[in-house]
Amino acid sequence: MNNTENKEYRIARLDAGKLKDLENLYQAVYGHKPVKDYFLKKYNTAYTGAEYIGYIGYNLQDIPIAFYGVMPCLIEYNHEIILSAQSGDTMTDPRFRYKGLFVELSKITFELCKATGIKFIFGFPNQNSYHGAVHKLGWKMTETIDSFTISVNTFPLESLSQRFGWTKRIYQLYTKWVLRKYSLKQDGVLNSVIAEGYGGVYRNDRYLQYKAYNEREVIMIGNAKIWIKIKGGLIIGDLEISDYDFDRLILVVKKIARRLGTLQVSFQVSPGTNLHRLFAASHNSLPTFPVLFQDFGTTIPFDKLKFTFADIDIF
Repeated sequence: MNNTENKEYRIARLDAGKLKDLENLYQAVYGHKPVKDYFLKKYNTAYTGAEYIGYIGYNLQDIPIAFYGVMPCLIEYNHEIILSAQSGDTMTDPRFRYKGLFVELSKITFELCKATGIKFIFGFPNQNSYHGAVHKLGWKMTETIDSFTISVNTFPLESLSQRFGWTKRIYQLYTKWVLRKYSLKQDGVLNSVIAEGYGGVYRNDRYLQYKAYNEREVIMIGNAKIWIKIKGGLIIGDLEISDYDFDRLILVVKKIARRLGTLQVSFQVSPGTNLHRLFAASHNSLPTFPVLFQDFGTTIPFDKLKFTFADIDIF
């Protein structure tokens, strides 16, 4: 279903030629442009065998007014690799909300997923999308990811540096200088939940190269590898801890954050995992993203799939 006519709008499948329309819609919704080539990289999921899974709505003047899309990825469970997808961008121009566009675009995207061989979609909706996803589209919730935030007493260098383009560039150079003795030349870390026996996102080399649409870095402290991102704090995506002392690890991470001028260290992870247990032993948590699934016929028990912040598309 590539095009559907309607009195107020038409619908067309996403492709490479419509990425500029996606950028224009993003600016209309959020008030600023996305990073250059962000959508080009984000929806380039050819490594999975499926790409451009989503639909754009256009008004009668051919201006993009709504979008829903998913990013195909691979899930590993019980030594099996399954084609799935993460629910991605949901955008509607404010002037065209409450017309049922989100539901309509979602439903035809689901049909495209089925036709493409995607077995299920998982997602982490915000409060604006949750109600419609569960009550109108039949998404099923398994758990809520918990967030751990560790405050850092330091001069707010990171936040102050974001005011001007030239200060951002200087801060980026400063970050590289601070992290130089910890940096590893690799694109990511192994998925900690899979190492524990849960199902999770399959992070092969091609997936890690794909994830480069966001700036992240792997650092090493002792025997531990940590996948991090500096944005609104030092964000941990996932960790390979090995036998390194966890409490000492956090002390060193806080020291790095202090030098970077970030006011917090944060990490999000599914309950029941080893990393959740380690963080919870010393730090309080708050529930953040609900974990939802849209099933197209898989036999995987969804309560056996776990996630860290590295698996969410904004990391």
